[in-house]
Amino acid sequence: MKEMKNDMELTFDAISSNEGLARVAVAAFVSRLNPTIEELADIKTAVSEAVTNAIIHGYGNIQGYCKHGEALETIDKESPGKVRMKCQLEHGVLKVMVEDQGRGIENVEKAMEPLFTTRPDLERSGMGFAFMEAFMDDLQVESAPGVGTIVRMQKKMTSGPWIPSEE
Repeated sequence: MKEMKNDMELTFDAISSNEGLARVAVAAFVSRLNPTIEELADIKTAVSEAVTNAIIHGYGNIQGYCKHGEALETIDKESPGKVRMKCQLEHGVLKVMVEDQGRGIENVEKAMEPLFTTRPDLERSGMGFAFMEAFMDDLQVESAPGVGTIVRMQKKMTSGPWIPSEE
């Protein structure tokens, strides 16, 4: 049986609690391929990093990501912004796109350097892009100041479409 292409799109408010929503949604989306626990953990971590970057760096919505015990507030409480996540499965390859229309990144190459962070005040490690790159097979980042950021990631699933489906 020929594998069909499958797409999913999810748009949610740029608030910290929705990071978990994105992780669960992508895990459920790839579940039909019976991924390994390691594959699921890699995918969920990469998605978590991309969504967290959109929330914190794209929109400045830091509530929920602040240092323990400190009362840092979201910059714009009226409009937290939106994060859009699109996923596609085709031929055993998962493609994930995480997009925001926030501040954008002035220097993508610099932002992708391990340990670089624009939010040391939040004790951010600067490893988000490094984790995305390590856990996925491909990572591409497009961004422009004042326009937003698009993170595209791919992962070849080891279970792949060559496993016959039971019908």
